[in-house]
Amino acid sequence: MKPLAGTAVIGIGNEFRRDDGVGWATIALLCEREARRPLPSGTELARSDGDPGRLMTLWEDKALTLVIDACFPPAAQPGRTHRWCVAPGEMPHPAAAGRQSTHGLGLAEALCLADSLGRGPGRLIVYAVEGADRSLGTGLTSAVSAALPHLARRIEEDVRKHGERTRRTRFDPGSPLV
Repeated sequence: MKPLAGTAVIGIGNEFRRDDGVGWATIALLCEREARRPLPSGTELARSDGDPGRLMTLWEDKALTLVIDACFPPAAQPGRTHRWCVAPGEMPHPAAAGRQSTHGLGLAEALCLADSLGRGPGRLIVYAVEGADRSLGTGLTSAVSAALPHLARRIEEDVRKHGERTRRTRFDPGSPLV
């Protein structure tokens, strides 16, 4: 098995479903900011529609993967962001039937599939941003858009904090969680 190295930052979503485009908008902002303050070498920024095969290709062989996606809970507070660290080998339970997603399969299902195929990410940090509107159309709602600068800073901090360690030492399954 090839040693894990580098970092993938993946924005999941659909820019034509309003707040579901928050992952892509975050990647766009990170690309703009990187021109002024580069991220550690070995960091890849990518957009994804959430297809499990494409996600596996993006995070394969990466020591650290950060995923940004929208969520639409029943009592959403648009722009509120949740940060979730997943232990290596820990797999979330797939969402219940009737969940509120614009993806055919969600991130949990993609992670379960990847784990069963031996193609899961190394360390994983998920940022879920609560959205208000997933109707057809472009542009984020003002509350979700206002959350982007803080979200981008948090992601940059995670990449810088853990990027050097993951490149230098590779991933150690016994190491503490991010």
